[in-house]
Amino acid sequence: MTSILTNTGAMVALQTLKGINSNMTTTQSEISTGKRVSSAKDNAAVWAIAKVMESDVKGFKGISDSLALGSSTVAVARQASETVTDLLTQMKGKIVAAQEANVDRAKIQTDVAALRDQITSVVGAAQFNGLNLVDNSTASAAILASLDRDSAGSVTSSSITVTAQNLSTGGYVAKAAFTGSDGVSATAADSFGFALDAAGGTDVVGSVTIANPTYAAGDNIAMRVGGKDVSYTVTAQDIAAGNTPQDVIATNLKAAIEASGAAVTVAYTSASPGVLAITNTGTTSLSVSGQFTNANAGGLGLLATIDVSTSANAATALTNIETLINTTVDAAAAFGSAQSRIETQATFISNLSDSMKAGIGAMVDANMEEVSARLQALQVQQQLGVQSLSIANQAPQSILSLFR
Repeated sequence: MTSILTNTGAMVALQTLKGINSNMTTTQSEISTGKRVSSAKDNAAVWAIAKVMESDVKGFKGISDSLALGSSTVAVARQASETVTDLLTQMKGKIVAAQEANVDRAKIQTDVAALRDQITSVVGAAQFNGLNLVDNSTASAAILASLDRDSAGSVTSSSITVTAQNLSTGGYVAKAAFTGSDGVSATAADSFGFALDAAGGTDVVGSVTIANPTYAAGDNIAMRVGGKDVSYTVTAQDIAAGNTPQDVIATNLKAAIEASGAAVTVAYTSASPGVLAITNTGTTSLSVSGQFTNANAGGLGLLATIDVSTSANAATALTNIETLINTTVDAAAAFGSAQSRIETQATFISNLSDSMKAGIGAMVDANMEEVSARLQALQVQQQLGVQSLSIANQAPQSILSLFR
């Protein structure tokens, strides 16, 4: 039966053409975006997994930057340790030469002092982005190394801890180095000071007490008086038998303060060993602060004791230089191991990121060869669907022949 009211053939052809056009739209979307799953409506589960993995890949990019920074920081410290080892080896050669009786030890000592200054310079300059792992300014450095996601989806970070190596030639010791008139005692690591008011010396007199620790050659007493920096370094002669280190230090600091131009007067008497009485002679308030630096507190503290001016000292120096070389060799080895671990982790993170990107691509990327073939087929189907619909729409025209 043929009906002019209901064209079943046209309806079937139209539905088929609609399906073909829908598939054509999907295929064209895959071609334009390159993705089989470009939004949650395409495949909600796959899209969600891919987005989580993409966020992890972004995180690993930040970790790669952190590891690169950490590797550079450790590389600087390792290079400094190796350089100091080379300098100490050169110094050992000088010390060995000083063991001979018929040598000019004074000239050798000059070379030793120059090498010592160079070592101090290397240690002080061995910083990367403000972090120095060899000057005893920090105990360790934590380098972000990974993001760990458990089965429940919780994410935690993990780090590689690099232990700093103390190659400083001096360090602060926790002892009462100065006592001010305000009754506050300071440790050497404190930034200690007391104020002298603007009324001059009529009503406020500051007294600084030099403590009486066991001094060693190279120990340093530093003060800041009214914006003027003064210091004194203990010599071997200062601590020789028969001398009172407190008196020597106080006397030399008094002279240094007076020569600094600070608006104060300084009084000292051996009746009060080590006590400097400081009076403000100006019209503005000022402060006094100080700290004690122990030459032997650093990892290379023995460096300050290296002296080849006498046969006995040269023999002692030979023993000490071996200790110093072992210290720097151990430090370089520790930094080398840490740097190797960081670089291994960086390689792993890079490979892991690539694997995750490949996994994401396998889930959401379109297979372009397949899409191309499907597009060709859909274009043919679309043309046939249009032709079929055209034929179905013309079918009612045949009814007219029945009425001629």
